[in-house]
Amino acid sequence: MTTDLSVDIAGVHFRNPVLAASGTFGYGQEYAGLVDVAALGGICTKGLTLEPRSGNRGQRLHETPSGLMNSIGLENPGIPAFIRDELPRMRALGPAIIANLSGSTTEDYVHGARLLSDTDIDMIELNISCPNVKSGGMAFGLYPADAAALVRAVRAVSGKPLMVKLSPNAGDICAVAVACAEEGADALSLVNTFKALAIDVRRRVPVFDNMTAGLSGPAIKPIALRMVWEVCQSVGIPVMGLGGIATTDDALEFLLAGASAVQVGTATFARPGTMNEIIGGLETYMRANGIDSIPALSINHRPHWQGDQS
Repeated sequence: MTTDLSVDIAGVHFRNPVLAASGTFGYGQEYAGLVDVAALGGICTKGLTLEPRSGNRGQRLHETPSGLMNSIGLENPGIPAFIRDELPRMRALGPAIIANLSGSTTEDYVHGARLLSDTDIDMIELNISCPNVKSGGMAFGLYPADAAALVRAVRAVSGKPLMVKLSPNAGDICAVAVACAEEGADALSLVNTFKALAIDVRRRVPVFDNMTAGLSGPAIKPIALRMVWEVCQSVGIPVMGLGGIATTDDALEFLLAGASAVQVGTATFARPGTMNEIIGGLETYMRANGIDSIPALSINHRPHWQGDQS
């Protein structure tokens, strides 16, 4: 049988549903000599801000059992430099390009969205969920009204497909998701990292200069999966699932829970070829189970599968 791994999300065609998550794959060139970058469905850029940022001081990574904490702080060259220097090289790689947009103020986001909308990127991922900056970032994603106001402002100036990246640290992530959808988001991605703390018991001080950092990796996958499933039941727009995906089975769980595509992040640090392995594994699984397309995997096509929500 013919197996079609491609997906279409908000008018953007992806050759398969496996994308590199923001902040874990650079701009693609960094991995070009290690993996088959051209085979990926898409690449989400590092978090981009209007002005260049040097990132956070002190330790930036800390390994935990089944996870990784990071406090990078959105280090990036700034949107103008990205457009000039990195975007042409990214386009030559082949996968769809999603520009991850962050900022400290609504004005920053709006200005950045205007600049990115004049390029040939395929989609903007509005980052309202980064826990590692002192202003902006996650602050916009904790409450529905704040998220709605920012999405409304960006939507007004950008005709690019707009995907909003949600924070698992929100009190009610489904309410935030609905607010974003109502203000014109074309898609959602979730989850970003969980706000976490590590303490160096030898020095008796926090590991990170910023005290807290973002936790990712296999340890968060069951919680991320639950949130993706709940959001998929709450909105009528496509969802990209991420959070601890390291194997084909992990990716399948998110797709079965209703996600239209997945993003892989932390696993790539340990095994650069993880995404290529998952793409091959998805094709093998679909052939073995007589499934001809990615959308046919979704539990949304099986209304009798509801689970116990009590």
